Formats: sequence, structure tokens, C-alpha cells
Amino acid sequence: MHYVFEPGFFTSGPVHVALAVGTVIAITSAVVGVFTVTRGQSFAGHSLADIATTGGSGAFLVGVNQFWGYLAFGAGAAAFMEMIGIQRRRGRDVATGVVLGAALGLAALFLYLGTQYSTTTGASFTILFGSIFALTPSTVPALIASALLALATVVALARVLLLSSLSPDIAAARGVPVRAVGAAFLMALAVSVALSAMIIGAVLSTALLIGPAATALRLAKSPIRAAITAAILGVLAIWVSIVLAYDSFYWPPAGRGWPVSFFVVTLIVGGYLVTYLRRDHRPAPLQDIDAEQACSPA
Repeated sequence: MHYVFEPGFFTSGPVHVALAVGTVIAITSAVVGVFTVTRGQSFAGHSLADIATTGGSGAFLVGVNQFWGYLAFGAGAAAFMEMIGIQRRRGRDVATGVVLGAALGLAALFLYLGTQYSTTTGASFTILFGSIFALTPSTVPALIASALLALATVVALARVLLLSSLSPDIAAARGVPVRAVGAAFLMALAVSVALSAMIIGAVLSTALLIGPAATALRLAKSPIRAAITAAILGVLAIWVSIVLAYDSFYWPPAGRGWPVSFFVVTLIVGGYLVTYLRRDHRPAPLQDIDAEQACSPA
């Protein structure tokens, strides 16, 4: 075992927190990610991740925990994108692009002001690339509660989300409040992105959201199996990355560990590329599900 786990791994408090919080966030991101990919809103997820940079840098500037900045700006951006145009995919992309441009401009200002008026070192790196080992214990309950709330929202709306993704007209004809469902999902997506930003950074949080989900959708043949597969892949990526990041402190030169976010992204991208070895596999199986079947009882 000592060839895999360096001394102190199982007794380290930060490792225990990282494993617990990382597991919950990975599961939430994976499940939300499956519906994000299915609904064609990967660009929205990527944009919310970039917008999280604005929230994190703004929170750092005023001296509050970065998570609340991620969450506030993500939720606000999701609400604004929903308000100004989501009826068609083209409208969603235009609205997302407008909000993204404005948010990145604010992020540049906040990061500049933060470096001018604060002596804290490494804040920009933490905002952009995360630090799962530096989570404060006081933040853990809020992170877990937010993750469970987002996960419960998506699970409760799973059937109508799938139906409205495949055929909004049929969903509306069946009495589904398509716009309200879309708004609720965007909020869950914003929460998921904020959570991912806390552990692997705002810039890379899309990897945990989209990567496992995209891989699972190439392998699974039903929505439930895709969600379960994505959750397993996400959790494995987090666990293995935590082990490697901890062990890297003992790699030469000792005391200069590698970031967890690097390992997470590398494993997720590698796993997705492996699916291309199955040349006879047809991607995106959920697109073949009949719209009527999506809302029928399981």
C-alpha cells in the first residue's frame, strides 16, 4: 500500500475533507452534466464556469468566501440568460455570449483591483484553478447542502427535462411548463458549476461537468445508466486525482506538489478519448429515445 499512498494520507484532515466534498460534488456535476449535454447547453455550462471567475474574484476583492461569489454570479447570470432569450438554441447562444462578455470584463477588473489592494498571494491561482485541499471546514456544510439541493432538483425534474430536451412542443402540449423547467435547470447548473469551481477552479470546472457526462453518453444506452456511469467516472477521477496530488508532494523535487485540477482534467479527457477506440459505437444514444417514451412511467 505504501507504494500507492504516501505516509499520512489516511490520517490527513484535508484529505478526508477533499474526499468527502469531492465525492458529493463529482456526483452532482456528473448527473447535471448528463442533462446539460443532452439539452445542448454545454456552451452555457462553459460560460457559467467562466462567469464564476467574476464571482470568485469579486468575493476575494470584498473579503468573503469565494463560493458565495461563484454562486451569486452564476445564479444571476443564469437568470439573466433565461430572461433575455432561450426560446431557440440560437437565442440561448446569443444570450449566453452577451452575458459571458460582460462577466469576463468585470473579472479582469476585479482581479486587477485584487492584486492592487491585497497582499494575499496565490489568490488568482486558487480562483482560476482551485484548491481542494484548502477548503475551510466552515464552508463544507454549505457545499454539501448546495450539491444535494442541485442534485435533488435535477432528479425531481429528470423526466420533464428529458422530454423538453427531445421535443419542447410535445412537452408544452402535455402541460409541462417548459420555460420554468429550463430556468430551474439553469439554476441547478449554476450551482453545480460553482461547486466544481471550488475544487478544480473556475476555468476548469467545465471538465468535471461535461467530461464524465459526455463519456457516459457514449457508453450507456439509457438516461439512468448514463447518469450512474457519469457519476462513477467523476468520483473515480476525483479520488485518483487526490491520491496523485498528495503523492506528488513526495516526488522530486520534494515539497512541490502538483495541482489536483491537472490530474482531474487529464484523467477525464483521457477517459473520453479512450471511448473513441470503440469505433463501432454510435455516440449520443439518448438522442434516439422517443419523446413520448421519455415522459411515460418507467
